[in-house]
Amino acid sequence: MPEIREKVDVCVIGAGHAGCEAALACARLGLETVIFTVSVDSIALMPCNPNVGGTSKGHLVRELDALGGEMGKNIDKTFIQSKMLNVSKGPAVHSLRAQADKAEYSRAMRKVLENQDHLTIKQSEVCKLLWEQTETSQKKITGVTTYTGAVYECKAVVLCTGTYLNARCLCGEAITYTGPNGLQAATHLSDSLRELGIELRRFKTGTPARMDRRSLDFSKMEEQFGDERIVPFSFSTDPDSVQKEQVSCWLTYTNEQTHEIIRENLDRSPIYAGIIEGTGPRYCPSIEDKVVKFADKERHQVFIEPEGLHTNEMYISGMSSSLPEDVQLAMYRTVPGLENCKIVRNAYAIEYDCINAKQLYPTLEFKSVKGLFSGGQFNGSSGYEEAACQGLVAGINAAMSIQGREPLILDRSESYIGVLIDDLVTKDNREPYRMMTSRAEYRLLLRQDNADLRLREKGYQIGLITEEQKDHLIKKKELISQEIDRLKNTNVGANKEIQLFLEKHGSAPLKTAASLAELICRPELTYELIGEIDGEREHFAREHTGKNALPTEVIEQVEIEIKYEGYIERQTRQVEQFKKMEKKKIPVDLDYDQVPSLRLEARQKLKEFRPVSLGQASRISGVSPADVSVLFIYLEKGED
Repeated sequence: MPEIREKVDVCVIGAGHAGCEAALACARLGLETVIFTVSVDSIALMPCNPNVGGTSKGHLVRELDALGGEMGKNIDKTFIQSKMLNVSKGPAVHSLRAQADKAEYSRAMRKVLENQDHLTIKQSEVCKLLWEQTETSQKKITGVTTYTGAVYECKAVVLCTGTYLNARCLCGEAITYTGPNGLQAATHLSDSLRELGIELRRFKTGTPARMDRRSLDFSKMEEQFGDERIVPFSFSTDPDSVQKEQVSCWLTYTNEQTHEIIRENLDRSPIYAGIIEGTGPRYCPSIEDKVVKFADKERHQVFIEPEGLHTNEMYISGMSSSLPEDVQLAMYRTVPGLENCKIVRNAYAIEYDCINAKQLYPTLEFKSVKGLFSGGQFNGSSGYEEAACQGLVAGINAAMSIQGREPLILDRSESYIGVLIDDLVTKDNREPYRMMTSRAEYRLLLRQDNADLRLREKGYQIGLITEEQKDHLIKKKELISQEIDRLKNTNVGANKEIQLFLEKHGSAPLKTAASLAELICRPELTYELIGEIDGEREHFAREHTGKNALPTEVIEQVEIEIKYEGYIERQTRQVEQFKKMEKKKIPVDLDYDQVPSLRLEARQKLKEFRPVSLGQASRISGVSPADVSVLFIYLEKGED
């Protein structure tokens, strides 16, 4: 029979947040790319929470943007409320979070994909991966086959299947074999992956109910407002362009009556009845899990969030569940403000096939299959932001592989993305992985505010950042450096004017002359306040920018660099030690049986994970510092 057969460079399977970033990266790097989706209407779908960013996740989106990704630009176009979290704490944990108009976010991202050169969107289910055996006996991807029989020959495939592979949704005793939001599940690809020797496992996640806004009583809730001055996600977005009227969110709480209804019906929950096989996320538990595991807590927070400007659907954040519909309604109606609620969409749990990411290199390419890359929830992570970052890295490295260029490997000292991927491919994660600031040991250096300073240049070298954007970065770095030098070299004496200024702001008087930088180091003083005694500030700004003040993004960096200089220097020294371990590469074909004095457990773990550097080897559970020393000595002798 005749068949459709096409030749492309890259096939991306899935058009969620990971798939969109992967496909755009490949197409923007000049590769003919096709992105497959079970429904064109589900491109960049937000099947769960209607927001982007949040604690640590805001860091990821900023880093994604610095490298040339799209998520930050897209949320800047479609948000309905924006808020900087953790502002009462230090800058290392400040995180931007924005409520999205879910429909607009998906529509806007689809428009970007539809108008991207070298990119084709195809609504079709991929059911089989095509591959061949190379001369070295390694498997190599050659294409994909769709359910309708079309064949797409390609040089690389990026798997971004999210929660769709063999998915089933559970609401009490009712089970539907669909993906999120009732969309078609992908039921054929798993068998092909197993044939390739890829190990699959089951994970679970969940989502709360959506309710009709008109049935809620907001007078019994606490109103939650956005920030007065909105900070954009993307470094390319003009801050003035995103200042707009915002919608409110609302806060209420569960109570003992809510918890009692849940406890009485635990036997009807698929989680506790043993129906669900998959492992759920520890840091985003269902309300059933919260009630059981935190039995001493009298109440749990519930945020009521709008799903968009043109819908009455409200998202009930903090109360995801897989309980039956009748129990859900009874449970929700015990919450203040929800007494007469009407459910538009029931809460449900979803189970799906995914992988243990230890099967991947840090490039997100499968160790056993050349040309096969993987990103997003399929790698065992959770969250839109984590997915998008992995999709971007997988897409970039698929392109780098085809073009014969050096891969992009971000390490833990460079980015949260580096921490995310290293944790996924180095640790045996037994539950959906979620990014947190506490996972990043160098978080004082990896702030969301300096993501462009850390990663923009890499994005330019890859080819996803423009010359204009690079020039802006260079100018920004110069201004930061020059202003810090000026403040360090501008001294003020212990005269009456200065003493009065210090007294006015509750600061100790000077005994001898001090630099403006030294004054900024005082907790009660800021760059803005010091302007009262900084006579050269306006002149410096006009000379270098033509305006009366330096850009806000420059001032922010100047203040942080000065105030936290000692801490930053200490962490920079720690990174230097870390880099030495990362630079010591391990041959991928190293025979660990030939390394003398390695403990048996270490030998087994090193064979299983195949680390690419001594640093990665040191982070594998079961590999001790003594084993790392043995390996280091063996590698040194080999080089001699």
